[in-house]
Amino acid sequence: MVGGAGHVGIPLSLVLAHRGLRTLIYDLNQKALAELQAGRLPFIEEGGEPLLRQALKSGALGFSQDPAQLRGIPVVVVTIGTPIDEFHNPNFGLLARTVDVLLPHLTKNQTLILRSTVAPGVTDFLEGYLRQRGSEAGLAFCPERVVQGKGIAEIQSIPQFVAGTSPRAVKVARELFLKISPQVIEMSPLEAEFAKLICNTFRYITFAATNQLYMVCARAGIDYLELLNKVRRGYSRMAYIPGPGFAAGPCLMKDTMQLFALGRHNFPLGQVAMTINEGLPNFLVEQLRHKMKLKGRKIGILGMAFKAESDDIRDSLSYKLGKILRFEGAVVLYSDEYVKDPTFVSKSELCRNAEVVIVGVPHKAYKQLKLSPKIQLIDPWGIISRPGARAPSRTRGKSSRNRAPRLVRA
Repeated sequence: MVGGAGHVGIPLSLVLAHRGLRTLIYDLNQKALAELQAGRLPFIEEGGEPLLRQALKSGALGFSQDPAQLRGIPVVVVTIGTPIDEFHNPNFGLLARTVDVLLPHLTKNQTLILRSTVAPGVTDFLEGYLRQRGSEAGLAFCPERVVQGKGIAEIQSIPQFVAGTSPRAVKVARELFLKISPQVIEMSPLEAEFAKLICNTFRYITFAATNQLYMVCARAGIDYLELLNKVRRGYSRMAYIPGPGFAAGPCLMKDTMQLFALGRHNFPLGQVAMTINEGLPNFLVEQLRHKMKLKGRKIGILGMAFKAESDDIRDSLSYKLGKILRFEGAVVLYSDEYVKDPTFVSKSELCRNAEVVIVGVPHKAYKQLKLSPKIQLIDPWGIISRPGARAPSRTRGKSSRNRAPRLVRA
């Protein structure tokens, strides 16, 4: 069994090893492999380090940078997906190059399982790619659907999608995932590709809807958090609606754009969702600009990861927010509880020196922060409790356009 040393491969490898399956982690990243061999994870994964130490002690986990060591291993799990290029189209190049490296070491008795998200049609494309090059290895697609940082728990608790280009490949994948998951759901490769993309795209569109409603309410001087609390009260049909905030990270926007590209860019709902979510940092700056002059202003951003309790900065909108603020002439300070960066300051130092504090992600540590009343607070998640922080409602005859926004993730 093989998984890469990244966010998709490590949780799966640890679960496989925990269930008694000898697992080899193959990756070119020597630094990540060295950390794993030393019993440390290269990123935050709940419950990961105890399983890692256990696997190292039992000898169930191995590491290699040599693709020749894959020879003879029955199942090879590939954790390379299809990212999008600068035109928001799927890029097959990295996956194809990875398969080229593996091909000399694969036999007909082995099965490749694609685990990362791929664009619709890629599994069938790769099937043809393998056969054209004389490979008889089986091919399956079993996309992960876990929340980053909670992969170990969710792999073992949620159903797994299983698809393959042959009955043998489906059988191999089904038997593997039934050893670690409560249920497998079989489908065609194209169905599985769409299923994974739809899961993320629907969430992304949902976040865009609440972000758009937030913007409408903020411009009208209405506190969206208070409004959501009121409309949810005793009304179960609105219980699911999330609060607004940054919808970021390496998956949601990318997967939405995979469907956008598949529809020959005829997927306006996905395009609009991207425009809204990616535009939220601009909206916050616009609202702040109406309230004060930004040039020379000291503005601090709390939370630079793309989500709470994470150290992953990939596609974090906090960095986009900081870039926009610097373009406006502001002096921007960054702080994060988990991201390690020598240019960052502590949260206490940021709160002492900033005139404006914007919460980028709601790390739990921010709940206890006490800010001076002189500090302008923009809290996209409602994590910091401060009397009077909510945006007041518009009153008749008075404009509210200069009031700073307050966002809350429900």
